Amino acid sequence: MKEKQAIFSKLIQDNQGLIIKVSRLYTNSLEDEQDLFQEIVLQLWRSYDSFRGQSKISTWMYRVALNTAITLFRKKTKSPQTSELHDVQNQIHYEHEEEKQDQIALLYRVIKLLPKVERAIVLMYLDDQPYREIAETLGISEVNARVKMNRLKKTLKELMETHG
Repeated sequence: MKEKQAIFSKLIQDNQGLIIKVSRLYTNSLEDEQDLFQEIVLQLWRSYDSFRGQSKISTWMYRVALNTAITLFRKKTKSPQTSELHDVQNQIHYEHEEEKQDQIALLYRVIKLLPKVERAIVLMYLDDQPYREIAETLGISEVNARVKMNRLKKTLKELMETHG
């Protein structure tokens, strides 16, 4: 069990940027962001044993994180703590990254104006995820992911101009 916890903890530490980005884009306060981060980690822990390696680990993590952000976190509920999870969470050090550049802050603000699925597409695109993985994660075709992202680029540009 300790080995499983250590492997999972390392996985979270190595990919915490992904979880932070999802948490940041689907919440409006630092407290909610941290709560969502913890909820995503809990959902990743719960589904960890079922990950079979049929997709990249980042694709699986995105799928769980986005599903949690979009569906499970609508109602603010406290997640049940288990001693196992508590041990894992103690190993994870959540560090909130402070945004220093005005353009990045503006980009996040306008991304939050998008519908939830479009936010996910932009987030994965900005994380250099291939269209194939974006499509697989969201359950859409690769062509659809490309078309949506091209439209979203134009939309984001317009939003940044009007909100900047």
